[in-house]
Amino acid sequence: MTDFDGKQFSKSLTGKPGVYRMLDEKETVIYVGKAKNLKNRVSSYFQASKQHTPKVRSMVAQITAIEVTITHTEKEALILESNLIKQLRPRYNIVLRDDKSYPYIHISTEHKFPRLRFHRGARKGRGKYFGPYPSAGSVRQTLNLLQKLFQVRQCDDSFFNNRSRPCLQHQINRCTAPCVGFIESDDYKADVRNAELFLQGRNQEVITTLADKMEQASTDLEFETAARLRDQISSLQTIQQKQYISSGSKNVDIIACEIKEGIGCVALFFIRGGHNLGNKVFFPAHTKESGEEEILEAFISQYYLSERTDREIPNSILLSHKVGDSDLISQILEAQSEHKVAIKTELRGDSVRWIKMAKENAALALAQKLSTTSSQRKRNQALTEAIGMDEPIERIECFDISHSHGEATVASCVVFGPEGALKAEYRRFNIKGITGGDDYAAMHQALERRYSRMQKEDGKMPELLLIDGGKGQVAQAVAVLEMLQISEVTIVGVAKGPSRKAGEETLVLSDGDDTMSLAADAPALHLIQQVRDEAHRFAITGHRQQRDKKRRTSPLEGIEGVGSKRRQAVIRHFGGIQGVAKAGVEDLAKIPGISKQIAEKIYQAFHE
Repeated sequence: MTDFDGKQFSKSLTGKPGVYRMLDEKETVIYVGKAKNLKNRVSSYFQASKQHTPKVRSMVAQITAIEVTITHTEKEALILESNLIKQLRPRYNIVLRDDKSYPYIHISTEHKFPRLRFHRGARKGRGKYFGPYPSAGSVRQTLNLLQKLFQVRQCDDSFFNNRSRPCLQHQINRCTAPCVGFIESDDYKADVRNAELFLQGRNQEVITTLADKMEQASTDLEFETAARLRDQISSLQTIQQKQYISSGSKNVDIIACEIKEGIGCVALFFIRGGHNLGNKVFFPAHTKESGEEEILEAFISQYYLSERTDREIPNSILLSHKVGDSDLISQILEAQSEHKVAIKTELRGDSVRWIKMAKENAALALAQKLSTTSSQRKRNQALTEAIGMDEPIERIECFDISHSHGEATVASCVVFGPEGALKAEYRRFNIKGITGGDDYAAMHQALERRYSRMQKEDGKMPELLLIDGGKGQVAQAVAVLEMLQISEVTIVGVAKGPSRKAGEETLVLSDGDDTMSLAADAPALHLIQQVRDEAHRFAITGHRQQRDKKRRTSPLEGIEGVGSKRRQAVIRHFGGIQGVAKAGVEDLAKIPGISKQIAEKIYQAFHE
């Protein structure tokens, strides 16, 4: 228990609306809440503890201070609370981890021949946007369908403006080749209009328009055109039967929540213009001991009350469970979107079927996650036993080195917990100041940089440190941890077998003398392989990025006193960078504007 007197503090509070932030002994915000009446809400935490859940009792025991912000209205408090939770991610709040933007389909209406394209980010440009789609794959699938149906161009403007003959897309009947005048502007605009109607869910209007054109083409004895229109109508009718959901012209989001074994899952379906654009599932953090209502309330406030311009607010939001602030959230969303927003939980007819569909998807995603988590925990336990550790492994860190013959050396550090990879905690280290190809020195530098910083920042140390390598690399790890006086970390090297095949790895223990091998089908070895392979993937990706960047950069860049004009003069004088590399100091000094001092710097840059 802390010395903080919550009851006394509550007496000094106002009865106005606002937001409160609870801090622990490290002055870290552990919980953010909103209140219609700050005094009443905060004081409720310090009443008889029997009324509270174990989660709340644990939180209250850690409070050393409370900060409050008074707002004019409860609406302002709700928005501020949502923003602070997303910014601070307190450990006792339910936190939605959804930083990615959603993709849209964009039609560039400012062009004579508009383009259909994939778009992600703020919708600030001219043109029309359709979406959001739950994934890039669903956008590409729709774009592919639109190409087949309406043959509207998707090429970028530079490609379009420089064509002298049709491209492959025209040859396979995916584009009408407006770039070379194979279609009149009015006919092309009609195709674009049909594509827009299709994306708005107004398929029947498109079918009616095409049917009229088909009859006219048949009357004019243009049988080839009539047959093409007939096939187009048939394809549209098939798509309509597969995709259509009766929601009129309105946009609807369907949100359902399922909980199992303390893990909450939220499934979100996007319905736009009667089309089911697909779904996305979320696993908010810190949902243990929380109910569906609490999770959904946190989800919709954090998901919709956002400053991001790519987050579309629909006409209706259907929820699987009631939430306490639905009326308040609805009012805020209406003010943001400038249209009516209905949040519904008492459903009937098709809405019941939609919610059932969303709940089934949430339950399936939850089962898959629990299955993966269970398997991961079993492998974790097997590894703990295999290497003789007394306590369960809560954190594994693994290091690997990647380079091309000593060029652009990069070290990776990947982190795994009981439930799998913790990708937000991965780190890369660009290795400098060593002899190219010296893996031991590279490993030493990466480990020293990693754990000296962890010590300074009081970071969480791993129970198990895996090193991709044999005795030499393990020796570097032992030396670094001894130098930094870090104990209680088990070091294991993962050395490849003679044939370098998976399943033949040898584990090198921290003393460097003891080794052990695990059966190829052992769960413990499978976990080691997974972590090692992830470290290798992360290292080689970083190495390739550094190598490509270095190869795109001239050795003349970064030399003090050599700006763009002098670089151009040097390259022009020798006819290219290879000539510069072969030149001596005297040759370089002969170039107008290049002193002997600068010539020596250039020479050293190429001959270090």
